[in-house]
Formats: sequence, structure tokens, C-alpha cells
Amino acid sequence: METSIHSEEQESNESRLSRQAVSYIVHTLLALLSWALLMTLGYIVNPQGVPQSVILALSILVPLAAGFAMMKFRPSEMAPAVWLMGLIWILIIALWVLDMPTGPNECFQCGATEKITRTFLSLPSPGGLIDNDGPFLGTWPAAALMGYAIGAKLGLRGRRKS
Repeated sequence: METSIHSEEQESNESRLSRQAVSYIVHTLLALLSWALLMTLGYIVNPQGVPQSVILALSILVPLAAGFAMMKFRPSEMAPAVWLMGLIWILIIALWVLDMPTGPNECFQCGATEKITRTFLSLPSPGGLIDNDGPFLGTWPAAALMGYAIGAKLGLRGRRKS
């Protein structure tokens, strides 16, 4: 009798863990999809001279709104945790950038901090590493995941746990 209760409890925990993993992946994909739609719209409209800081703000705000709306539509306890994927993503890209050699037109004689700031933020100017696509490949997707997580947390605020 005791073993059947234990096996049912273990099966329930495994089922819950599987649902959480699927939910986490779905919310990560939704965050990236909302950001990809923003980027697609930007390429269609093709506005000239938009500062990268505006794109960064939009990369946070659009997924933030998507996360907030999603939590009002279908609440999930895993949605606010997608910021971890953003952190992991930016750390992977940072490690890749730090491992790159420097040379003429490629952050010549840059130290580690300068490689990161010039690649991800283009400050004071782009460093030339990863074809100057650091914000597109690293900063903006990570910001989108973090924005989605903030929106999801705000959307869940005030809800009772069921």
C-alpha cells in the first residue's frame, strides 16, 4: 500500500516537472518570437538612423508587453524565469567574443572589458568582432528574454496561487 502511494507521488512530481520544462521552453520561444517580430517589422519599415538605445528599449518593452499579456491570458509560474535563459545566452556569446583574436578592424589590442562593451553596446564604437552584430546576436535577444520575464512577473502580480 505504501509503495503505491509513493509511486503515485513520484509520478505526479515527474509529470509536474515535465509540464514546467515544456512551459519554460514555450515561454522562452514566445519571448524570442515577440522580439523576432519586432526585428522583422524594423527590417520591413527600415527606418534610417534609429539609435541602438531605442532598439534596445524596444527589445525590452515589446516582449515585456507580450509577457504581461500572456500572463493575463494564461498564467504560468515558469514565465518569470525566462530571464535565466537571457543570462545564459549573453554569457555564451560573451565567452565566444572573449575567445576571439583581435586584429586590424577587429577591436585591435582590446582588453576583455573593451571587447565586451564594444561588441554588445558598440561603445564608444563597434569593435568589429562578430561582424559588428553583437547587439543583434547577444544584447537584444537577452534583453527580450529579460523584458518578457519582467512583464510576466508584473502580469502575475496580485494573482492568488491555485
